[in-house]
Amino acid sequence: MRTEDIISKILFLCASFSAVIVFMITVFLLQEGVRMLNPSFLFGKTWSPHRELFGIFPTLVGTLCVVAGAVVIATAIGIPSAIFLSEFSPFWVRNIIKSSVELIVGIPSVVIGFFGLTVLVPFIRDNVGGRGESILAGWIVLAFMILPNLITIAEDSLRAVPRSYREASLALGATRWQTVRNVVLPSASSGIRAALVLGVGRAMGETMAVLMVVGNPETPWIPLGILDRVRMLTSTIAIEFSYAEWGSSHQYALFAIGVVLFFMVTALNFIATFVIRRKNIQ
Repeated sequence: MRTEDIISKILFLCASFSAVIVFMITVFLLQEGVRMLNPSFLFGKTWSPHRELFGIFPTLVGTLCVVAGAVVIATAIGIPSAIFLSEFSPFWVRNIIKSSVELIVGIPSVVIGFFGLTVLVPFIRDNVGGRGESILAGWIVLAFMILPNLITIAEDSLRAVPRSYREASLALGATRWQTVRNVVLPSASSGIRAALVLGVGRAMGETMAVLMVVGNPETPWIPLGILDRVRMLTSTIAIEFSYAEWGSSHQYALFAIGVVLFFMVTALNFIATFVIRRKNIQ
């Protein structure tokens, strides 16, 4: 057998390893959690393990509220930042800002959560109201964590727009901003949408940072305002898994939450992949 064939088979095995791991995780989650997936679990409003009541609807609503608000804030900051870096900033300014943004990815989430707990939560409590631990705190912390990926991918998509598009628009008499708004942004829209979808997936799977700032009430409820405390799906698993009895309904319910999260994030990844492939075809 030739050396190239051996190397090719080794590379194939390495590439297949991650797919096998994902498959094994999927099988394990389904095996442990699918028995609890029923309408009363998904739409029940009471989470009380000691009474064998496992309804995740308030927790699911709280998760979606925090994720949606964080994505809106990150979008309002990230897309204009990406436009500035791609179209208006000098080269040296772009290098400094983009390098600084990318460094945020290297900060452990627990450090960001600790900062939110010691600085952001007291600030909200003293200046806005409530107990500080709230949906608002979760919005800000998660938006900060989403921003690096959102800015980087959106900026790369904007810079990938052919220079000839810009030159043609300017030659027709359009201003620089009109060119960005009417030519560059529509051309890069698929990449920007993919960045948003990936940001939602990152926000939905985050645990430690959000765990430290959203309050995590013992009995979750449907939030009525941004200063309400809330519990997220990931926080519930992190808090309760250590004392859930092995083989109990409580443990299976936590695995079922993992299944729900897994399918939500997987669906988002499929959407992002579809958007990116559609962009490449166009």
